Amino acid sequence: ENIISLDPDVLVSIPTDATSTADAYKRASEAGIEIVFMDNVPAGFTAGEEYISAVSADNYGNGVIAAELLGDSLNGEGEIGIVYFDADFFVTNQRLEGFKKTMSEEYPNIKIVSEQGFTDENSGAELADIILTQNPNIDGIFAHWDIPAEGVLSSIKASGSDVKLTTIDLGNNVALEIAQGNVVGLGAQMPYDQGVAEATLAAYGLLGKEAPEYVAVPAKKVNQTNILEAYEEVYKVEAPKWLKEAANN
Repeated sequence: ENIISLDPDVLVSIPTDATSTADAYKRASEAGIEIVFMDNVPAGFTAGEEYISAVSADNYGNGVIAAELLGDSLNGEGEIGIVYFDADFFVTNQRLEGFKKTMSEEYPNIKIVSEQGFTDENSGAELADIILTQNPNIDGIFAHWDIPAEGVLSSIKASGSDVKLTTIDLGNNVALEIAQGNVVGLGAQMPYDQGVAEATLAAYGLLGKEAPEYVAVPAKKVNQTNILEAYEEVYKVEAPKWLKEAANN
């Protein structure tokens, strides 16, 4: 409502809830504001009419990457758990779908024995404790993104077990854990490149150019071997000293 009152030409925004935000975005569209959505689209919106386009990472591809990293680290056999975001959100649903489908098709001898959902991203340790307690022979865990993964890793370390961990999103803390060999790897979003795509599509709207309904920015596989190169590609800066030191030790 504040933005509508400023009468902008373009709005670039992320609808965190597809249903509850729909009316607000509908008013923006009716006010003649061109809209580019990030990651999610409000319920009942039509591309090309009520908004220009939606942009996200290739979250399905990120799920595939996380599954392949975990599956390969386990040599295609074992039992795993999942710590996932328990909400109806397009991009995280895509991550879970890509992960589970890849596991079932490419690693038939790996069994998913526990799935723990969260709404608080800081509950990773608590949920990992449940998985580890109920499944003492667990071999690996996939966490939906880096912050819950940090909690999962703290639980793994506290248990003294050798459980493999993969996730999605290259935050600084998980980058350090990959460099130190504590996290197998992850599928990384390319947020800078997503921003470029969003700005480009906003310009398309102003120029009246035809735009694709949905743009998925390619995923990046990150592991201990390429952590420095990947960090620089994701963040568009030189890898920091602390990460170089960790990678070279």
